[in-house]
Amino acid sequence: MANPKYNINISSQSEDWGNIEIELFPDLAPNHCTNFDNLVSENKYDGCAFHRVIPGFMIQGGDPNSINGDKSTWGMGNPSQKNVNAEFSDRTHSRGIISAARAMDPNSASSQFFIMVEDSPFLDNQYSIYGQVLNGMDIADKIVNSPRDGGDNPNNKIEMKITRI
Repeated sequence: MANPKYNINISSQSEDWGNIEIELFPDLAPNHCTNFDNLVSENKYDGCAFHRVIPGFMIQGGDPNSINGDKSTWGMGNPSQKNVNAEFSDRTHSRGIISAARAMDPNSASSQFFIMVEDSPFLDNQYSIYGQVLNGMDIADKIVNSPRDGGDNPNNKIEMKITRI
């Protein structure tokens, strides 16, 4: 069976930036993929921001606080969200890989994820890889190169809307 695919539509200040097409790896991280699919089905990602962008590393988003919450809370997550236990694999954190963001506890991932814009093998076996970008890395590059503040937060909100394709 084919891996599930999704479209992440990106916009900022009412300007459509384009799409990032991704596929998930349910054989590698079934619980993370199920969690992601459930969140997409419930439209939980719609309006979330890419709240952390680090050139030469990654872009991170998916925090529900970034929909309507104060910018100071973006990235802190919502304690009412279900956590997903770590699912480490032999895959490496190379450009285009999607991985689960988490707190210090390896079993604390919820809705936040990051997309690698550069190879970062030092993350291997510490963060759960559960997908990859198929098309649209140029959009990820545009996001990571957006003007940002000292905390690596984009100056202007960069929003996502995710649909299954």
